[in-house]
Parts: sequence; structure tokens; C-alpha cells
Amino acid sequence: MAKAADFQGMIPSPARRWLRRTAGLLAGAPLVAGLLYLPAAAPAQATEKAAGQHTVDVSLDALTPGAPVEGEEITVSGTVTNRGKEAVTDAHVGLSVGPRLSGRAAIDAADRHSRDANVRDRAELGGKFTKKFATLPVGISESFSITVPIDKLDLDDQGIYRLGVSLSGQTPSRPYEQTLGIQRTFLPWQPEATEKKTQLTYLWPLISSTHLTAETGSDEQQTPVFENDDLGAELAPGGRLEQLVSLGRELPVTWVIDPDLLATVNAMTESYDVKSEDGETTVAGKNQAVANRWLNDLQKAVEGKKVVALPFADPDLASLAHRGKDVPGSLSHLRRATDVAATTVKSILHTEPSTDFSWPVNGAVDPSVVDVATSAGAHNVIARSDSLQETSGLPYTPTAARPIGGGTTAVVADARLSTAFEGDMSKAGESTLAIQKFLAQTLAVTLQDEEKQRSVVVAPQRLPSASQAQSMARALHSLDAQRWSQPLDLEAASKTKPDARATTDVPGPSSYPRSLSKQELAAKAFQDIKATQAKLDNFKVILTAPDRVVTPFGNAINRAMSASWRGNGPKAQTYRTGVQSYLASLTDEVQLIQKSDATLSGRSATVPVTVQNKLVQGVDHLVLRLTSTKPTRLNMDGGQTVAEQPVKVAGGHSQSVKFTATANANGPVPVIAQLYTEDGTPYGRSMVFTVDVNEFTPTVMLVIAGGVLLLVLAGIRMYTQRKRAAAREAADGGDGEGDDSEQPSDPTPDTGPESSNPSGTGEKVDR
Repeated sequence: MAKAADFQGMIPSPARRWLRRTAGLLAGAPLVAGLLYLPAAAPAQATEKAAGQHTVDVSLDALTPGAPVEGEEITVSGTVTNRGKEAVTDAHVGLSVGPRLSGRAAIDAADRHSRDANVRDRAELGGKFTKKFATLPVGISESFSITVPIDKLDLDDQGIYRLGVSLSGQTPSRPYEQTLGIQRTFLPWQPEATEKKTQLTYLWPLISSTHLTAETGSDEQQTPVFENDDLGAELAPGGRLEQLVSLGRELPVTWVIDPDLLATVNAMTESYDVKSEDGETTVAGKNQAVANRWLNDLQKAVEGKKVVALPFADPDLASLAHRGKDVPGSLSHLRRATDVAATTVKSILHTEPSTDFSWPVNGAVDPSVVDVATSAGAHNVIARSDSLQETSGLPYTPTAARPIGGGTTAVVADARLSTAFEGDMSKAGESTLAIQKFLAQTLAVTLQDEEKQRSVVVAPQRLPSASQAQSMARALHSLDAQRWSQPLDLEAASKTKPDARATTDVPGPSSYPRSLSKQELAAKAFQDIKATQAKLDNFKVILTAPDRVVTPFGNAINRAMSASWRGNGPKAQTYRTGVQSYLASLTDEVQLIQKSDATLSGRSATVPVTVQNKLVQGVDHLVLRLTSTKPTRLNMDGGQTVAEQPVKVAGGHSQSVKFTATANANGPVPVIAQLYTEDGTPYGRSMVFTVDVNEFTPTVMLVIAGGVLLLVLAGIRMYTQRKRAAAREAADGGDGEGDDSEQPSDPTPDTGPESSNPSGTGEKVDR
């Protein structure tokens, strides 16, 4: 009506014009809203295309070569699997190249969207560089392999490019071509070698979990006892440790070895026993040949290479710092573990290792971890960049070595590269993606600043699986051409000139990852270790061959602190309990034989006490102490409350030790027998027996009465004899001197004291 009025020449009033504008705006609001919503509410075709995404899995199983050069061809191989509910027709696999990525963060972002079909790449190469399938039925997998000359990819300048492998096709419900699945990876392109290459240090860890117990056989060789025979599978061809050795032999790596693994495998090369399932018996181990072959291969593999020896059994430094440092004696175990590391590696591998490096779990550090890590003499701590993070906003990855004070160097491993192969590398697709991403990140580091040469360290997971080791090896072999990186050993990396702008501040305690803290050994673990060490110290002083006990138990104590127990507290507790129980069983082999109650029917007697030694070796430096609880009634060795004698017993024998007891009054007297070490520390359990003092028994009274009667009769006789003698003297004139008459002797003790010397050989009892 407004328009009609206008056509009629009517001039609307200002109020009418305002109303018309307002009405127009209100009427147009739904249209504007609809226009604004269009990107989110896609057309039907776009919606259908989005719904069709990821119905086909694309697995990129191989890309060779991983870092091509000019004139080469790349071959992309893999499989496509229809996970949808409809068959795919007119399907084909094609390749596309995305734009060059600008830096490490861009690589991370692209990796997060590696399967996103909405991310635009260049057009597919098409033509003969595709693989066609007439149909791809539901649930069916098909393999593909496409080879492309590198010059067909139109790579511009050096850098990292996205390489997409996609499957396109139609379905009955969507009869038009669409991308049904895609997988992207990275293609590093460096046609010419750079002048200042990144110095790359790759650690090759040779570490295993605990397999040896503290138990040994009683034979002269002390046959070792293993918890199980699982280590044999790791050493056998194709096993985890076998693969690490065979692959590492051909790689420019720094070997990082736990000496306990060497000692354990070395123990397997001869006779060894394995606990049976019931844990009560043992059976003979059968992997001697496997162990010998592995050690021989390792000796050849490390020849001429740098070897770093971790402290024996790879103790958990962070657990020590956070849970064990306040338990007296805990840090002393780290010192001993470090001292024995070099000798173990040298004696078995015949090479001189470095013990100047400590490696906290995942390279996570705080001030207390650094303090513990360096307390045993190491001057270098292998940290990681996600712990010792950069705070100065550097536009490049700095050199690994950082001085952090006190003469200590933090060798900061690159977190991205160190965690690159932690996934399931048994899947070819995952392995290929990890390798290509690793190569891309190493090139990106070099391209950050081509005028500045830097040293980068890679510290992978401590216990890589066989497939993870294979993936790491393939990645390192892809760098053999040394176009943008060159190998450097760890010792040299720790001595490179630090970057002046790199952070040297160790993060505070609150920065330590909670996820790692939850996996640490409990404080009780170190209390248990302290108790075991105290018992061992008390035991070893009485042994004539202490090394037979100190060495296996000392190693077992180190193993109880191993980082391999992380996240497995119950199993760690079981191991510690087993060590404690076995040590207690050995100490109980030297004990007092329970004595029956005795009756003392005279003023003094000999009291024998028997010490039994069931150990193979002899014991010495023991003292047996006998204590009378009622010294007024019974005392020992000439009036003493306590009597003691040294004890020395041959292996497998018993010794009777004799004490003299003296009675003062009648009645039962409890006597305590206790073994002590020479420094006065009680050894084993005490023994209590009763000595019943009964000096005036009826028999004794009869004897005494008889004695008195004899004395009386003797007196009468003497009196009669003297009277007669006097009469004779009187008859003879009374001038003779008295003769020497026989005098009665003093009564002798009822029971003579027996010798308190150690029993003769006839008193030893063979066991």
C-alpha cells in the first residue's frame, strides 16, 4: 500500500518513512540470518559428501624413499578398506601434494588434520598415477602401489610438503564422485645438501625389566635363580633385544646400556635355574645358546661406538628424589650402582663406557631430581624439552647442551623427536606416518636457521618394542645421505657450545608431571630396602665368605629401585618381599638349638648350648651370651650374671658351647641364650630355658648325713687313739712329744666344673 500511495504522488511523512524502514529491516532479518547461516547449513550435496567421509580407511604402508632427491621416483603403497555399509563403485586411489609447510608447529597442525577430507590440497595428479577399482565391496580391503617421478610432484623450494593419498568413488545413495577416505603424510624435500647440517644424537637404549632373583644355588658356582625364562624370548631371533642389537649395529647411535641386563644375560650363558609356577621349586634354564649368541653380537655391535653405562639396574632417579631421599641410606645405593656399572660393562663387553650421564624417566626434571641424578658423580643429566621448556621465545630449536649450575650440564632431548615412535609401530601404516613425520621435523629444525648449526639429541622410550626399533632404524637410515643432518655421539653433544639465549632454569617441583609422579615407587619401597640392607649388614659380618651373599643381595637391592617398576607397584612389592623373605631364611640357618630344662643338683655344673649352622659356608665372629635372670640363685662363670664365649661353626655343622653355672640357692632360674655379632648387635632369636637349682636334694642329704656320721666316727676314733697314746706316754714316763697325726681333709665340691673350652671334634654333628 505504501508503494501505491507513492505512485499516487503522495509524499510520506517522516514518521511514515521511519515506520517503513523499520518494517523493511524486520522483514529482511530472516533473509540475512539465512545468508549468514549458509556456510554452516551446507547444500544437500555438501552434506552428503560430509556424511560419506571416513567410510573407507586408507592405510599408507610404505613410502620409498622417505626423503627423495632429484631424479628419483617415489613409490607409495598401502591398502584401502571399505568400512561403510555400501559398496563403492568407480573407485580410484590418487595422489595430491599440499602446500609447503612453514615450520615445526605447522607440521604438528597438519598432522592433527591428516584424515580431514575438507582440507584442500592441490588437484590429484591423475592419469597413470592412480590406481582404479571397479568396485570395493563392504568390508573388503584392496592394496595399491603408485610410483611417481619426483619432478611430477611440482615441488617448489626446499621444505616439507603434505602428500595426500585418497580414495574417491560413488555409492548407490550418493551417485557422484566424492572423497571417501584420505590419509596425508609428509614429504621432506631437500634437493641439495645444506652447508651447516644439524648434528643429530640418537640414543639407543639397551634396557630390560628385572629377571634375576636374589636366590642362588648352594653349589660352588652359586647357580643363579631366575623369576622366569621370559628373557630368552627377547634375546632370540626376532625378539626385542635381538632386534635392538642387530639394527643398532648398522646405525650411528650412542648405546645407552643398563649393566644389569649384561650381568643377567651373562648369568644365562652358563647353568641357571628358573622358578616353577608354584614358586617353590626350580627347573633348569635352557637359553644358554641364545644368551651366548646375543652377547657375542652385542660385543661386535658396540665395537668402536660410544657406550654410556647407566647405574646398575637403572634406578628410578625421580622416585629417589621425591620418595626415597629422606630415607637414610637410600642415596648410598645409587653410588654403589654407579661404581659397579663401569666394571660390569667393561668386563663383559670389553669396552670402556662413560658413567657421566644420568637419565631420569622421560627426561622430566626438577631441582631435587637434578640433585639426586648428580649425587653419584654424573655431570650430565639427560632432560627433555617438554620439561626444561624454552621461555625466551626463540624462533628456532636451540642446541641440546645447557649449563644449569654447579658444573652440571642438562642435555635437553627434543620432545617431538624423542616421542615420535611411541605408538603401535607393528602396524605398517602407523610406522610409515611416524617415519615421515620424524624426517619432516628434523628437516624443519635445520631450516629454522640455516646459518646456525645446532646439536639436537633424541632420547626415545626406555624399552622400545621390536617394531618400534625397526621404525627408528628405518628413519635413521633415511638420513644416511646426510643432506640436512649428521650424526654426533652423546659425549660430544654434551660438550658443544651452548646457545646463549636458551633457557637454563630448571623447572620447580610443581612443574613435575603428575602423571609421572603417580607411577613412582612408594616411600615404603625405600623403607623396605633400608630394612633389607640393615639385615644384610648384620648377616655378612658373621660369614667366612661374605661375597657369596653380599653380591647377589646387593644387586637385588639395586633392582628393587629400578625404573622398570614404574606403574607396577604390586609387582615391585612382590619382588622386595621375595628378597626379604629369602634373606630371612638364610639368616635363620644359623640358630640356637632349643635346649630342654636342666636340673642343677650341686654347687656347680657345666651347661652346654648348641649352635647350628646349616649354611654351606662357615660362620665366625659370633658371641654366645648366657644370662641368668636370678643371679642370687644362679650365676655364671665365677659369679657373673652374664657369661659369653666366641662361636665359630663350620658350614653344615653344629657346635656345643659350654658354660659353668654356680648355684647359690634352690629354685628354678630362667636362663636366656642369645647370639650376638662382635659389635654387640643381637643375631637371630633368643632362646630361654630353665635351670632348676636343687642343691639339697634327699640324696644329697643322705650323702651329707653319711659324711657327718663318718666325721663323728672319725672324731671318736681320733679321740680314742689320742687317749690311748696319752696313757702309753704316761706309762712310759710322760716325756715324749706328740706325733703328727692324720688330719681330716676339707670336703670337696659335689660336682667338679667341666671344661669351658670349645667342644672337641667329637662333639660336632654333621648335618
